[in-house]
Amino acid sequence: MKLRNTIGALGAVLIVASACNSAAPAASSGGGGGADRSGILIEVVTHGQASDPFWSIFKNGVDAAGKDMGVKVEYSAPDTFDMPKMAALIDAAVAKKPAGLVVSIPDATALGPSIQKAVAAGIPVISANSGSDAYASLGVLTHVGQDETIAGKKAGELMKAAGVTNALCINQEVGNAGLDARCKGFTDGLGGTVKVVQVDLKDPTGATPTIAAIKQLNLNASIKLATFDLSKDVLNSIKAGDMLFAIDQQQFLQGYLPVVFLTYDKLYGLVPGGGQPVLTGPGIVDKTNVDTVLANTGTTR
Repeated sequence: MKLRNTIGALGAVLIVASACNSAAPAASSGGGGGADRSGILIEVVTHGQASDPFWSIFKNGVDAAGKDMGVKVEYSAPDTFDMPKMAALIDAAVAKKPAGLVVSIPDATALGPSIQKAVAAGIPVISANSGSDAYASLGVLTHVGQDETIAGKKAGELMKAAGVTNALCINQEVGNAGLDARCKGFTDGLGGTVKVVQVDLKDPTGATPTIAAIKQLNLNASIKLATFDLSKDVLNSIKAGDMLFAIDQQQFLQGYLPVVFLTYDKLYGLVPGGGQPVLTGPGIVDKTNVDTVLANTGTTR
């Protein structure tokens, strides 16, 4: 899910968590085996528009997997965050009787009936990005994404290693299960004092305005900064030493892997995970790998 929140510590650390940000050069007439795949259709329905910077990378992964696997993929999403419209798109995808269905599940109550119709129709379903807490109960084969508790905990551990003991977790959507889980994980990982601060969603609480504010106030020496955002501003700040790290949920893989999994399920009955989620994050971007990530901004990052 496209999640945004901020974790940090005044006088010690500030971490801006924004998650929920392609086509990788790929090329193959379609993975191992010689089976004809041209007739395999995989439908992908998410709550994120392909024009969104985060979801454009996700769709790059979908497209690259379709090319690599030699199958047909169709991507759809509502024009805005609209669960009734997304449910209708899932129903329309199911009506095409695809070989597999990939869905994000930001709201299991609203989308569950449509997903269960697909399962009842014998269509294999894999959830991606959001839905780690609900996929199993809906009959979905596996989930591909980031566990937000694990991601938050990793961020806390990295901040602890940097000497942080006092932190803020700025959350613009308290009640959003993913963001709440990040703050909880961050608190556990840091093992120090963490205060959750709720802000208005309309406030500029992302990483870029935070970076600018800290520079303007000349607080770089006293506030350690990290984030869940992944943008050029963030990456350049990491490279310049103004930010410690960014947590990357690697949404390219969230789009890529389900298409691969459903292709091999169709051809050979192969499904990874054993019902457990397949984690794409947390990936850590810091000074050791920021140049590689910068070089791939807009494609796989």
